Amino acid sequence: MIQSLGAQRLIYRARIAFYVKTGLIENAIQVFDEMTQSKCRVFGVDYNRFIGVLVRQSQFELAYQRYSEMGLAGFSLSPFTYSRFISGLCQVKDFALIDELLRDMERLNCVPDIWAFNDCLHLLFSEGRLESAMEMFKRMVQRGREPDVVSYTIIIDNMCKLNKFETAVQFWHDMIHKGLKPDNKACAALVVGLCRGGMVDLAYELIVNIMRDRGAELCTLVYHALISGFFKVGKVDKAETLASFMSRHGPKLDLVTYNVFLNYYCQELMLEDAERLVNKMERIGIEPDVYSYNQLLKALCKVKCIDKAHGLMVQTMETKGLCDVVSYNTIISALCKQGSTRRAYRLFEKMKQKGVDPDVVTFTILITSFHREGSPGIVKKLHDQMIALRLLPDRIFYNTIVDYLCKSMKVESAYKVFREMGKQGISPNAVSYNALINGYCKSLRVDEAMYLYKEMQSRGIYPDEVTYKLIIRGLIRENKLSVACTVWDQMMEKGFTLDKAVSKELINALHSTGGAPTPKT
Repeated sequence: MIQSLGAQRLIYRARIAFYVKTGLIENAIQVFDEMTQSKCRVFGVDYNRFIGVLVRQSQFELAYQRYSEMGLAGFSLSPFTYSRFISGLCQVKDFALIDELLRDMERLNCVPDIWAFNDCLHLLFSEGRLESAMEMFKRMVQRGREPDVVSYTIIIDNMCKLNKFETAVQFWHDMIHKGLKPDNKACAALVVGLCRGGMVDLAYELIVNIMRDRGAELCTLVYHALISGFFKVGKVDKAETLASFMSRHGPKLDLVTYNVFLNYYCQELMLEDAERLVNKMERIGIEPDVYSYNQLLKALCKVKCIDKAHGLMVQTMETKGLCDVVSYNTIISALCKQGSTRRAYRLFEKMKQKGVDPDVVTFTILITSFHREGSPGIVKKLHDQMIALRLLPDRIFYNTIVDYLCKSMKVESAYKVFREMGKQGISPNAVSYNALINGYCKSLRVDEAMYLYKEMQSRGIYPDEVTYKLIIRGLIRENKLSVACTVWDQMMEKGFTLDKAVSKELINALHSTGGAPTPKT
């Protein structure tokens, strides 16, 4: 009898394995259930294998049911199956079940494998649970799960994203101290993060030994981040030296490398250097892309060489098929700024003929410019075209129009546009309110500005330093010094400080009135 039950168990296992291999999971589930309800004995290994199958199929609810059953039968999962279960649950963000499995593992004195550990870390950070992530890291290490390079990379990357650079560097040192060799992803996480935070020298200092180790070839992303970082802090010599080192010992200089240099030359308006670099790129077989040319276009427009920029776009970029909406927007914006709105509009028409679709930015530039010219007919025509193309105005569009109208002292029109934004389902932000508050204050209508100041707070939009400055200056102009002092107090309570010019203006106004209240210090 015992032998026959053992043979029956083998048959059940074979049928389950066959159905799993052929993808008939429902059949496999049915046979497993038959097996558990039969007279033959089911072992822990059967539950482990089957729960592993359910996890791979992302059938976590069924997996948990079988997990509960095996617990009642006196069995437990192996550390490997626990780990795969936890990794699977990380994909669906089931925190409650993950915590339950981790507690069960702790009771059994076992720990997740490194893959499950890293999946949990990544999930906690991605969901903004910083404290939980760090607590888990600490607890796992205490229980014997040593982190690997991936673990440290996850922490370093997220600490940099949270601007916790000192903590990121501590973990970097800890990783090195433990004898772990950082890979390209770890190096990139540290370098990109620190450079974004303006700490390029520290990034270089921490990575330089790895760079000098000829056996460790770093990826281009690390070099690009450092070179770009040195340019941003004005250390051109270091950027050039690093590029030279890269060309000799690192990965080959590519289009992105040259674009980093080109971006610097264009931002600094070093047009001769930029043009020489583009010529060099073409000469050595690295064809500039649309980003390269767009940087050059922007620089030419900044120095008001609009005709030259237009020539570059028509004669070179269009010929190479490299014109995009950014290219046209750059020149259309430059033409509008110099007052050539009709020419800008003609370019807009040509843009559509060339098959380049305008975007919200294009219409924002043109509508603002024709508002300034006082051409309501063209403004309406552009707005209708925008709607016809199903380009819905965004917050930037509305903010730009409101700001322009307020600066043109057309506050009533600005207010209508501001309210239209809300009707279209676009919530105004502090920038939106600041533009309108500025208009009311300049029009000596500070009471209406104060209404907006209170309204924005009631809607959960917090005033910023600009808001307070505009309101206080508006109140001073209308000699409402008591209210100005109240707003100043509110400003300081929020941690903002008034700049010296407005502060002096308010204090002088208070002194001139004699009996006026003084702000808190």
